Amino acid sequence: MAMYNVAYRILKDRFEAEDIMQEAFLAAFTKIHMYKGKVTFGAWLKRIVINKSLTQLKKNNRYSEIKMEVIPTENEEEKTIDYKTLNTNKVNDCLQSLKENYRIILNLHFIEGYDYEEIAQILNYTNENVRTTVSRAKKKLKQVILANNIIETRINER
Repeated sequence: MAMYNVAYRILKDRFEAEDIMQEAFLAAFTKIHMYKGKVTFGAWLKRIVINKSLTQLKKNNRYSEIKMEVIPTENEEEKTIDYKTLNTNKVNDCLQSLKENYRIILNLHFIEGYDYEEIAQILNYTNENVRTTVSRAKKKLKQVILANNIIETRINER
């Protein structure tokens, strides 16, 4: 299920994610001799799933070079979010609504736990490009969260 979720978060298509997952397992099985044991088998398989998912995006012509997006900063910097009151499902919905390069890079960083260097290798970007994109994606996610007002209000019961 975890590998399917990885593919689904990248592709945003249930059927493509299932196909990619099957292809990744087949590739892992046929290339098991290439597994060196330097990382866990699960991490090795996850990397195959991610690579196959990104390749599928390219084939679909939905994955493009990073396009710089102007993000207004006037009020968002002043607003703070009480992260304890966020609804995680709604935050995930906001994350999934971001444009693809932002969505993919935040998924790889926050959900899959890859650091900037690993993301740079996976996406074939420079480290600086990854840092810049993560920063911009986080700002955009904050804007979407604030715009959708998904902060739950807590009622104090007495």
